[in-house]
Amino acid sequence: MISSDPHLIFADVSLDISRGAFQSALDKLTEMDGWFPESYVLHLLFARASRGLKRYSDAARHLTHCCRIAPSNQVAWQELIEVKTLEAQHPEPEPAPVIDAITEELEQLSAALSAFSAPGATESYDPTPIIEQKQPFPDDASIPVPTESLANLFIQQGAYKKAIKVYTSLIQLNPANAEYYQGQIDKVLEKL
Repeated sequence: MISSDPHLIFADVSLDISRGAFQSALDKLTEMDGWFPESYVLHLLFARASRGLKRYSDAARHLTHCCRIAPSNQVAWQELIEVKTLEAQHPEPEPAPVIDAITEELEQLSAALSAFSAPGATESYDPTPIIEQKQPFPDDASIPVPTESLANLFIQQGAYKKAIKVYTSLIQLNPANAEYYQGQIDKVLEKL
């Protein structure tokens, strides 16, 4: 190995991949495989080298791992789609069934949901008492589905802390709009 600095190794491997020296890149990556088992870059480079060698199932496995490590990163998702398409067009001689943990979990969830039957609703003609209707939930309660509309509703009601909490959640869910949401938070803070 040329260096023990992972960044230099990753750069060297990237250079090999760009030159088409896929086996050399794969050999270098294999030497450092145990160093960083949860490294996005390591798995992405493994996938690209495997794809270059037309080992599509290996490439898909590494890209799937990348998608688990960084689910909002679209690079791995796009490459995974391309690899899966190539894998379908050019099946490997010995197709080994790759059971993806996420796919397996979704299958189990689907089976459980198909067997689920919602309990029958018991209708009551007694209206909810006004006192219960007006009870707000606390500021620190979690908001399961934060939306911009909900934040606007909280602002209209004067529940500024709740609105800030919703915008903060939206920043985490949609970092591309973080600047806009931060501006909205600043406007709410001015009202406090």
